[in-house]
Amino acid sequence: MAVDPTGEDLAAFLAGDPDSPVVMLNLLRFAEGGREPYREYSEAFQRTFAPRYGVEVIYAGNGETALVAEDGQQWDAVLLVRYPTRRAFSQMVADPEYRQITHLRRRALSEAVLQPTQPWGRRPDSGTTSG
Repeated sequence: MAVDPTGEDLAAFLAGDPDSPVVMLNLLRFAEGGREPYREYSEAFQRTFAPRYGVEVIYAGNGETALVAEDGQQWDAVLLVRYPTRRAFSQMVADPEYRQITHLRRRALSEAVLQPTQPWGRRPDSGTTSG
């Protein structure tokens, strides 16, 4: 299962406005024993890379029993992370020092979704739905 973005993923990500801010939705499924390595990754991320790249963790929490979801759509943890620009995210994941801690994230996770989001009203196809 996918855990890290590929070079192709990053190119598509930057094809949008690379200087626009982005909030990244992180859906995480932990591997057996993965919470501890993820805690180590998260602490290193917050200590070093959040300040270096102007990143803000808006929300981090454990997933609970889903009220509405298909099989396999339940997640162990959810994070919302604000990056000042798409370019800042791309620079961070290319940072050699950051790459030294990604083994912790890979070891911790069996599956992940990293989905960039934009506030409604920023694109012509934006709208609201009830949920």
